[in-house]
Amino acid sequence: MRYALHSTIRPGQIAGYIREHARIPDDLREVFDRVGIGEWVIWRSGDRLFHLVECDDLPTALAAVEAEPANERWQARIGAFVAEFFDAEGNHTGTPLQEVWSLSEQRRADLRPHESKQQAPDRADGLTRSTDSASKV
Repeated sequence: MRYALHSTIRPGQIAGYIREHARIPDDLREVFDRVGIGEWVIWRSGDRLFHLVECDDLPTALAAVEAEPANERWQARIGAFVAEFFDAEGNHTGTPLQEVWSLSEQRRADLRPHESKQQAPDRADGLTRSTDSASKV
């Protein structure tokens, strides 16, 4: 599964955050491998970070990572750069963001001949659009 996370960088710490992520410690990467985190990508826009994590069960994987000495060392090091994590509602938590739309999911749905096309919610604003129509993303 894919999980998206959102965090922010502390003021004045962007360069340090990027420098620290040039290569994470090997022992932390080994922990990620062991708990089933197959991919973790981070994008930055200003002081905002957007993470895409691929694993079977993020809450279980992160709970396992939390107890590891490699993670404790990493958190002590990276904590100087990360201000906080946010959930889909903007609350200060580590809860994954809500997925709004996926091209691959839409393609899979279009390949299922048994299901009729229905109105799908259009993002968080509650408006609807037909899954038959093309629109700008």
